[in-house]
Amino acid sequence: MPRCHNAGAERRECVADAVRQPPQIRELKMRIGIAIVLMLLLAACKPAAENATAPPTPTADAADLVIRDARVYTLNPQQPWAEAVAVRDGVIIAVGSADDMSALTGPETRILSQPGGMVLPGFQDAHVHPYTSGLDHFDCSLDILPSTVENYLAKARECNATMADREWIVGGGWQLTAFPPNGIPDKALLDSVIPDRPALFFSGDGHTAWANSRAIEIAGITAETPDPPNGRIDRDPASGEPVGGFQEAAMDLLRVYVPPPPASQRDAAMRHALEYLHRLGITAMQEANATVAADDPLQMLETYRRFADSGELAMRTVISLGWDDDKGLEQIHALKAARDRYSGGLLNANTVKFFLDGVVEPHTAALLEDYADRPGYKGELQVAPELLNEAVAQLDEAGFQVHIHVIGDAAVRAALDAFAFARARNGASDGRHHLAHVEFVDPDDIARFAELDVTATFSAMWAVEDSFLTELTLPRVGPERYRWTYPINSILQAGGRIAFGSDWNVTYPNPLYAIETAVTRIEPLEHGTPAFMPQERITLEEAIAAATLNAAYVNHLDDRTGSIEPGKLADLTILDTNLFEVEPSAISDAQVVTTLFGGEVVYQREP
Repeated sequence: MPRCHNAGAERRECVADAVRQPPQIRELKMRIGIAIVLMLLLAACKPAAENATAPPTPTADAADLVIRDARVYTLNPQQPWAEAVAVRDGVIIAVGSADDMSALTGPETRILSQPGGMVLPGFQDAHVHPYTSGLDHFDCSLDILPSTVENYLAKARECNATMADREWIVGGGWQLTAFPPNGIPDKALLDSVIPDRPALFFSGDGHTAWANSRAIEIAGITAETPDPPNGRIDRDPASGEPVGGFQEAAMDLLRVYVPPPPASQRDAAMRHALEYLHRLGITAMQEANATVAADDPLQMLETYRRFADSGELAMRTVISLGWDDDKGLEQIHALKAARDRYSGGLLNANTVKFFLDGVVEPHTAALLEDYADRPGYKGELQVAPELLNEAVAQLDEAGFQVHIHVIGDAAVRAALDAFAFARARNGASDGRHHLAHVEFVDPDDIARFAELDVTATFSAMWAVEDSFLTELTLPRVGPERYRWTYPINSILQAGGRIAFGSDWNVTYPNPLYAIETAVTRIEPLEHGTPAFMPQERITLEEAIAAATLNAAYVNHLDDRTGSIEPGKLADLTILDTNLFEVEPSAISDAQVVTTLFGGEVVYQREP
C-alpha cells in the first residue's frame, strides 16, 4: 500500500489507489490485522500473578548480598519496617519488599535468609573497655559466681599454682558486696593463698584494688605513705597501716610495679575482645579510656593503630584519650598530637575522657549533700570546677568531644556546668559531648541534658535493684536520692538523648541484656524480682535506638551507620527473634545469628 504522507489532491489520489486494490488482497490484509489485534488482546488479559512469576532480568549492578525472610527494623522514621535489604560494595543500596530485591538479585548474589528473625543496624557501644577486658581474659579472673570470698580465694590459689611464669598474679572482677559492710578487702585473706608473690586484683567496677602484703611491700607503702591526690589508701584505724584496699588513684601506687604484658598477650587480648563483641552484634564502639603517654605499659594506642593498619580491627572505633589529673591545660597540646597520630580509617581519636568522681560505695563519688552514712562528708570532685570549665571550653573549641565519668549528683552538675561554660564562650558546637553512667541526677539538672545537647550514656544493666544497690548504695545515699538512680526515662521525657555504653568488663556487654533491662528495670536473669524504679522504664523502640542510632550519634557515625537506609554502610545485626513479638522478659533470650561489618560477615553462629 502506498504511503500517503502528502496532503490535498495528492493524498486523495493515494487513498483512491489503495481502495482500487483487488478485493482478495484487501480481505487478506484485514484478516492479518484482526489476528494481530486478537493476539494483543489475549496478552493483555493474562493474569497479573502469571506475569509476576516471570524472572526479571537482573540489572548490571546486581547486589552482592540480599537479606530477606526476616523483619527489618530500620530506625528510619520514613520507613520504619521492611522485608529485605540489598548490599553492594559494603553499602546498603535498597531497603524494601522481597519483590523489590528481585531485580537486584543476580547469579552471584549471596542470599541470607532468617525466617522469623529480625535485622537491626549493627549495635554500638558508646562506653566500653575492650582492650583491657581482653587482657583480663588472660589474667586471673575473679568474675565468678557466686561472688564470695571463698570462691575468690579458691581461684586465686589456683592461679598461683598454674601461673608459675608470672612475676605478679594480677586479675579483676571481684565484687564489693563480698566484703561487708563497707566493701573494703583484707590483705590477710590474699596472703593466705598467695603468700610469696605479689598479687593485685581490681574490683569489678574498676575503682578499687585488693593487694596482698607482698605487693604492698614492693610498692613501699606504709602507715606513713600519704594518700595521693584523688585516691585513698584504706588503713587500720589504730595503726594507720594499709589493710589491702586501694581506692581510685591510690591503685596506681601498686599498678606501676606490675610488669607490662608481652606483645603476644596484647595482640591476643585485642583479638579476643573483637571476636567477642562481634558475637554480640557490635560493629562500632567507643574505647572509654586510653593513656596518651608514650611509655604506657599496655601500649593501647599503638595496639589499636597496628590492628587498624593490618585490617584486623573490623570495628569502627572512637578512642577516648585519657585526661591526666596530674597535669593541667598544657596537656591539650599532647592530646591534639595524639588525635592526629591515631585517627584515620576505622580509628577516630577525637574524644577526651575525664574521671570527675569515683563510685558511691567506698564514698568516692561526689554528692551535693552529705552521705547518709557519713555526715559532714560529700565526697570530692577529681578535677576542680575552674580547671574543668577551662579545659572543656578549650577542648570544645579545638573540635574535641568531651566524655566524662559521673556517678554522684554533684559530679553530674559540675560536668553540665562545664558544658554550659563552653557553650557560652564558644557557642553551640558539634562536639556531641556525653556523660557516662549518670547514676544520680538532681531533679533540677534533668532538663539540662536537652538544653545543653549533652547525651546521657547509661550502663543500663546497672539499673536493677540487686544486692549491690540495696546493701551498699542505698545506705550511703538515703531514700530521697535513691529515687533518682539511673533516671533514664526522666531524661528522655525532658527531651534529652540517651545512649548505651556497657562499661565492659564491669558489665556484660551484650546489648540485648541492656535493652531488656532498660525496658523492664529487672535483671535479665532474675525475672521474678520487682522492677527497680519502674517509672524510669523506657519503650523497646527507645532502648533499641539507644543501642544503635543514638550511640552512632555519640560516636559521630550516624551519617554512615545506626539505621538501615540506602547509602549507609552495611553494618548489620541479624537476630533469630523479632524482639517486638516476644515478652520484654524474653528479649535477652534472643541470639545473634549473623554480624555484618561493611557487608562482610564477621560473625556467623554455628547451625
